[in-house]
Amino acid sequence: MPRDWEALWREWEETRPPAFVVRAYGPFVPEGPVLDLAGGLGRNARPFLGRGQPVVLVERSRAALEKLRGTPGLSLLELDLEAMDAPLHLPKGPFSGILLCYFVHRPLLRALGALLKPGGLLLVEGFTEKEARRRGRESPYYWGTHELLTPPPGLRLRAYGEGWMEGYRAFAVYELAPRRRPLRP
Repeated sequence: MPRDWEALWREWEETRPPAFVVRAYGPFVPEGPVLDLAGGLGRNARPFLGRGQPVVLVERSRAALEKLRGTPGLSLLELDLEAMDAPLHLPKGPFSGILLCYFVHRPLLRALGALLKPGGLLLVEGFTEKEARRRGRESPYYWGTHELLTPPPGLRLRAYGEGWMEGYRAFAVYELAPRRRPLRP
């Protein structure tokens, strides 16, 4: 864990807007349940809750989960998403939307396609390695240049952007790839 998230969430009052990818592409997530991974204090869950969509927020910080307890429409799951078996403990879905914002864990990303329902969207956003260099940091918690252009297994890319957005960031929107029908003679 790169920070003391317990201390951060204990003191933080969430007032930030949702991530760009949630603001721009969240309205295209179809009706139905949403999975918010590493959801912190719920900034990305709020737009979906406001539309009446149930959200399952997964977070390892008990301090964050305690602050969110009792939020209408929000189910909470305490889980360390960096644990090797974390994908096995995620709710099975299917979900209309999955949010993975400012949390980088490549094995988890590769497992998310199986949790989406047809027509559902996976929204991903985070800082890039260029931002890490700008900040003088080295860490696996940044996306590589153009890394999000390659969809996780079973998904296809619908939207992508990378560059300066108050820091060097990247975002991607993925959906289930259509199943190929076998050719008939």
